[in-house]
Amino acid sequence: MGMVFGKITVETPNYQVLQTCPDYEIRKYAPSVIAQVTYDPSQLRGDRDGGFMILAKYIGAVGEPHNTKPEKIAMTAPVITKSPEKIAMTAPVVTNGDESTKVTMQFVLPSKYTKAEEAPKPTDERVVIREEGERKYGVVKFSGVATDKVVKEKVEMLRRSLERDGHIVAGDFLLARYNPPWTLPLLRTNEVMLPVE
Repeated sequence: MGMVFGKITVETPNYQVLQTCPDYEIRKYAPSVIAQVTYDPSQLRGDRDGGFMILAKYIGAVGEPHNTKPEKIAMTAPVITKSPEKIAMTAPVVTNGDESTKVTMQFVLPSKYTKAEEAPKPTDERVVIREEGERKYGVVKFSGVATDKVVKEKVEMLRRSLERDGHIVAGDFLLARYNPPWTLPLLRTNEVMLPVE
């Protein structure tokens, strides 16, 4: 994934830091094009990261690209995961049924793709290409393994800090992981991100 001893050597999303404080950063992200897959981990042998291989095949990181060009697409960082596990204090609305088990994994495509239709069309119908507009997030960076417990603690601390400082949280958290799984935990870069108004 273009990392040497934890150093990130691939393209990362463009953003502007609007505010820095000891507990978090407020960032404004530029519009981007993303490839995403939403899946039920129990259908992929209980693998929370099962969407990774689907997206890796789409861009051609594993074998021939699974897109109609077929065109290899450069890997970027981070890999973004949206999990609908409802964490106390983060979600006043609890969803029922199967939706609560779904995970969405996203790759941000290289910045040369400015519109969804410019990106190669996936041959796997589970992969969706879409545009994300400009957006603002409160962000906390941390190293180590992003276990559910660690992520939950980071999200709760970030939410409390943002609300304490008058920011309005406008949705569920994202987990951004910048390194492949074989990176030593001490050298890993992870972020939890909460959308803010």
